[in-house]
Amino acid sequence: MEAVYEWFRVFYQDTGINLTFVYDSFDRNRLVDGFFMTVWLSLICLVLSVVIGIVGAWAQGARSALVRRGVTAYIEFFRNTPPLVQLYFFYFAIGSILPTTTNRFGLEEPILDSFAWAVISLSFFAGAFNVEIFRSGVEAVPESTKEAAEALGYTRLQTYLYIVLPLAFRVCLPALNNNLVNLVKTTTLAYAIAVPEMLYMANQIWSDSVNVPEMMTFLLVAYVFLVGVLVWFMHRWERAMRLPGFG
Repeated sequence: MEAVYEWFRVFYQDTGINLTFVYDSFDRNRLVDGFFMTVWLSLICLVLSVVIGIVGAWAQGARSALVRRGVTAYIEFFRNTPPLVQLYFFYFAIGSILPTTTNRFGLEEPILDSFAWAVISLSFFAGAFNVEIFRSGVEAVPESTKEAAEALGYTRLQTYLYIVLPLAFRVCLPALNNNLVNLVKTTTLAYAIAVPEMLYMANQIWSDSVNVPEMMTFLLVAYVFLVGVLVWFMHRWERAMRLPGFG
């Protein structure tokens, strides 16, 4: 590998194209750490947003008007405000009123770091859209199917989990795919609160090496790769779950 690194160093000297993240071990490690931080952040937010969507869609059919209005308020708040504003609100407004802890150096620090706030904010943001996506799938399930489950003695929760949700999931998968892809791209906003994800690390590198075009090209390719893998996986999943009449 040393020969490859040296070739890129000579390539920079000959062409001026400075790919420090290839031949410089410090920059390379920073970018690799940022890449895996982006993957980790995306995976956690994807899972949590889907869980929020499933629970929210079930709560929309609750008998309690208070619960239904609470879910509606949540959806309207997170759908009608910019995700960056939400991120700042959680990190600066909510974070500032929470208690602090003392670290091993004797310094005060917040109980939730920037990564935790990014997970919370982005999951709630995508979850608001997922609630509506799952609701559309639930409404596509015929009432006769739900009535048949109730006739067999299923409770409302059992009907939702074992009958309605598996069918609704198939119906809403295409829309869910789109929202999850958007969520992966939205994780770049975590840069604004200093989460050391890929964009943040790339900014550190181009600030040191003044190679903005090279780093921005790498970021574009990296996100095309990440989103491409997610789209491929979701399409395979969609085909595997296809059921006549339900997607």
